[in-house]
Amino acid sequence: MSTQFTNSLLVQIFSTMVSSSSTKLVFFACFVLFTFSDKLVAGESDKVQLNLYYESLCPGCQRFIVDELVKIFDSDLDTITDVKLVPFGNAKVSDNLTVICQHGEEECKLNSLEACVINTLPNQKLQYNFIRCVENYTKNWESSCLKGYGDEKAINACYNSDLSKKLILGYAKQTSSLKPEHEFVPWVTLNSKPLYTNLDDLVGQVCKAYKGKTPLPKICSSSALSEWKMSKLEFSYVDETINH
Repeated sequence: MSTQFTNSLLVQIFSTMVSSSSTKLVFFACFVLFTFSDKLVAGESDKVQLNLYYESLCPGCQRFIVDELVKIFDSDLDTITDVKLVPFGNAKVSDNLTVICQHGEEECKLNSLEACVINTLPNQKLQYNFIRCVENYTKNWESSCLKGYGDEKAINACYNSDLSKKLILGYAKQTSSLKPEHEFVPWVTLNSKPLYTNLDDLVGQVCKAYKGKTPLPKICSSSALSEWKMSKLEFSYVDETINH
């Protein structure tokens, strides 16, 4: 047997061994990933886009934020859902850029505060937890929420500057650009499609809307899924006059 042939054979055998070892290593890594990962997060492009257009003192909006959206963040549903909060609702912007809110000046203040929270805090869960606290304690949010949920200094700096007005005007533009136009709040869209008044089964609708490759969260296959449904909400309509 020639030396050249022997060397060639040894190279092939070695290459096969390396290839086999690499393949086993890849399979082992995948096994570890799927075995020990509690939450497999969908890619950003695969997530269900849930947008909530609301105003801070609308009773139905408050209830939806406090009692319904919490189901997204307190379960594994947040792994397939991208939540965007838009605090403007049925407010109007005058020719001189004055914002007039449906439930009065206090609502304008809270909308601005929540816009600053969204702009300041680094992730959706922190933003939601702060805003849920505000919606739960609209009369004493400063003592109940400001110190416990976020960057108090940065939020106050935003709230007391021109930035809060710019953020609100940005949300005004987003709301007015909706197609179809919103009719009331809370106005919820899934992947840009409005749910209208069909908000009693949000969890089930998010599960149904998800088309990604990551397996559905456990909550989607839960036998108790029907227990996540909520009763009818009170809606605030665009042209409704509110006594405040």
